[in-house]
Amino acid sequence: MFEGSCHCGAVKIAVTEAPTQVTSCNCSICRRLGTLWAYYAPAQVTITGATATYRWGDKTIDFHRCATCGCTTHWSPLPDRSEPDRMGINGRLLAPEVLAGARVRRLDGASDNWQWLDD
Repeated sequence: MFEGSCHCGAVKIAVTEAPTQVTSCNCSICRRLGTLWAYYAPAQVTITGATATYRWGDKTIDFHRCATCGCTTHWSPLPDRSEPDRMGINGRLLAPEVLAGARVRRLDGASDNWQWLDD
């Protein structure tokens, strides 16, 4: 297991394997959050602690943040989403040495094409 937490430690995240790739998205919310998304099946992730949620845009995912310190922790899909077996955790909450092994991909979420910028 690989573990991470928000700044205050109230929310803890554990994943079954270290990410090999993380996504830096430039959409209007991700660029403001400054996250590096690591994607997992929900069954691979354990989250403990109180979070608050924010739903925006096409309303297919909830963004979670620590209810105490405000760090963005993850996003979770809503039941009617086309990919219900995928969620994103904020890779920046993992230890730097765990994140160091992951390739950072840049995604163009700011345009309608959702293409990788680094291909």
